[in-house]
Amino acid sequence: MLRWLGKGSFRKGGVDHCGNEEMEMMGFNEVVKSNKRLIIRPRIKVWMARAITTVILWTCVVQLMALGELWGPRLLKGMPNCFSHIDHHQPQALAIAKAYVPPKVVLPPKRIYKNNGYLMVSCNGGLNQMRAAICDMVAIARHLNATLIVPELDKTSFWADPSEFQDIFDVDNFIASLRDEVRILKQLPHNLKKRVELGLSYTLAPISWSDISYYENQILPLLLKHKVVHLNRTDARLANNGLPPEIQKLRCRVNFNALRFTSQIEELGRRIVRILRENGPFLVLHLRYEMDMLAFSGCTRGCDSREVEELTRMRYAYPWWKEKVINSELKRHEGLCPLTPEETALILTALGIDQSVQIYIAAGEIYGGDRRMANLLAAFPNLVRKETLLGSSDLMYFQNHSSQMAALDYLVSLESDIFIPTYDGNMAKVVEGHRRFLGFKKTILPDRRLLVRLIDQYNNGSLSWDEFSFVVKKSHVNRMGSPKRRVLIPDRPKEEDYFYSNPQECLQLLDEPLRST
Repeated sequence: MLRWLGKGSFRKGGVDHCGNEEMEMMGFNEVVKSNKRLIIRPRIKVWMARAITTVILWTCVVQLMALGELWGPRLLKGMPNCFSHIDHHQPQALAIAKAYVPPKVVLPPKRIYKNNGYLMVSCNGGLNQMRAAICDMVAIARHLNATLIVPELDKTSFWADPSEFQDIFDVDNFIASLRDEVRILKQLPHNLKKRVELGLSYTLAPISWSDISYYENQILPLLLKHKVVHLNRTDARLANNGLPPEIQKLRCRVNFNALRFTSQIEELGRRIVRILRENGPFLVLHLRYEMDMLAFSGCTRGCDSREVEELTRMRYAYPWWKEKVINSELKRHEGLCPLTPEETALILTALGIDQSVQIYIAAGEIYGGDRRMANLLAAFPNLVRKETLLGSSDLMYFQNHSSQMAALDYLVSLESDIFIPTYDGNMAKVVEGHRRFLGFKKTILPDRRLLVRLIDQYNNGSLSWDEFSFVVKKSHVNRMGSPKRRVLIPDRPKEEDYFYSNPQECLQLLDEPLRST
């Protein structure tokens, strides 16, 4: 401490809390000497000296605090609100201290490039349709040397999920993990926001299944001219094939590395998997038999007249669902309908699935409820859902957020011993591809066109059970997610193999030769 003795002099006593007191006092005495003429004999000015002393001492403390980790533990270890004292001579205390050191995240170096403009994108559809679209948009922004704005998610579709990008995906990981490829911002710079508000940006829906030359010749000039281009539809806007290898590999990198779910979703997904694993192996059944699927597809097998009418009304209520008049039976025989719960029970049994195995239903509310699930439950009594494995409080924050609920199902589907989709929608395809990436995990892909014919033959007595089961098993030997080449159909991209169901350019292929069937 410093004690005022009067007559313009100071005496040092005690110990400076900041340590290193001699060095600090030398500096302090110099300041005092320089100000000595200001603090003269009249007692009326004593308060001025005290004020100066207080200011200088506080300046000393603030400077030391700013030194952070370098000086803090040594100089301020007695202050519990700043640093915790650890006796490094005690191994247990040292181990605890090391346990709390956060892992160092090594970020890739930033890619430096001339920015050709800002690309805004509005995704449409459900979670996995948007997931694939985000991968495509990153690859396009990278190729065009554009800056990508974090994509906007669909809030106006059937599911009406209000979730933002950061509610589902780890936005910071998304931006940081791709910084060596493309610059991504959470929002437009302020001056460009004004341009958008004034209508000076350009909005369009890209042509579906376009190759990269379309974006070079059509979108890049718009970027250079308008500075901001808004792509307002993003589903299937990039071709499956005929793209440079670096674009295909970047699509994979975004999908398998950059698009990480939020920590809350990841943790709850791991918890569901732990609960399932405690009871042994489990199969995930993506039973795509929700109301929206049936209304969209026009598939009404097993529905009563009231349900058929309800589904038809719903189909006409959504103008962007273009197909309105649908022959349900014709579509079923073409293999274009999801398997019903009753058909699924027959197929799982014919495939030889153990009736005691846990079957996790990865789906929303099944249309028709318990009535439609009765046969499946009778054949496989260990049916579970996230709602039955977790308490209502666990899912409280995910309710009414269909994409967040779908994210939980996605995580569980990746970890399952077997994954079986009853329809080849977006989730089925993206999960199939992700499981291939994880080591060609067993994924049984039902041949619906063949199966409905076999089911009808079994039901009318044309096939015995043994014959039915034999043909079902034999026909699916090569439909279990093993390595193969994508099927290419020139000029018919909707009918060829989807890139995200089999991203062969990114897979660690096994020794066996790839098939093309």
